Amino acid sequence: MESKTILITGSTDGIGLATAKSLISQGHTVLVHGRNPDKIASVEQSLRAIPGAGRVESFRADLSDLEEVSGLADAIEAREGPLNVLINNAGVFKVPKARTPSGLDLRFVVNTIAPYLLTKRLLKRIPSDGRVVNLSSAAQAPVSLNAFSGKVTLGDSAAYAQSKLALTAWSRAMALEGDEKGPVIVSVNPGSLLATNMVKQAYGMDGADIGIGADILTRAALSDEFRSANGQYYDNDTARFTPPHPDAVNEQRTNEIVQLIELLLTEQGHAVTASA
Repeated sequence: MESKTILITGSTDGIGLATAKSLISQGHTVLVHGRNPDKIASVEQSLRAIPGAGRVESFRADLSDLEEVSGLADAIEAREGPLNVLINNAGVFKVPKARTPSGLDLRFVVNTIAPYLLTKRLLKRIPSDGRVVNLSSAAQAPVSLNAFSGKVTLGDSAAYAQSKLALTAWSRAMALEGDEKGPVIVSVNPGSLLATNMVKQAYGMDGADIGIGADILTRAALSDEFRSANGQYYDNDTARFTPPHPDAVNEQRTNEIVQLIELLLTEQGHAVTASA
């Protein structure tokens, strides 16, 4: 298989790190992303030690800060060569503070708005046969636009489920907008209650083998079974493509979500256009 260049957000632990190990062991170039410089350096060193490892590059950005998301996009854009695959893996569930300094819900910023901004910024670098893989969840719930815009505060579970539905909705909308001219954009539930720090913090349990999630993300990034999956949702709990929550395929509700994302990005000084 031809070597690909793959950016994985949130790849210093959990499913992201396991996926990075899987991909780099196959000789692919992996662009590691995290928040903690020491952790990034440690992961970079461990990945390079894997037999047959491809190239490793690392990038630091806090995805709860849209300025840093734009900075990450700038850094990726400054690289030579294409970006074959973008895996928007980073996500949060429990957070010390639910609001960002700008007043937005941090869960929506990290889980929904940041990957939207990053994807929009990098789409022109991803070839038509490339892929964008967005980590969704079996937990999806109708989106409160007031909560999304920071006017109402939600509990952890509600914010997480709504942010993941919003992610799934914009994934489908962006895929349909690009049609056959752009890369495949697919949303994936990597598996429920896997052994991630998020699951341990949220539910106090060890969780299932994290390799379940890494395997499906590797397949989504590279395998032929996802070649024609543009705009679709894959549920790894049932091991098949399946309809997401009805709101994620409802045109009116999806338009409301996308328009709100665009409005919030504009208000924060990070407007993106359809061609970006």
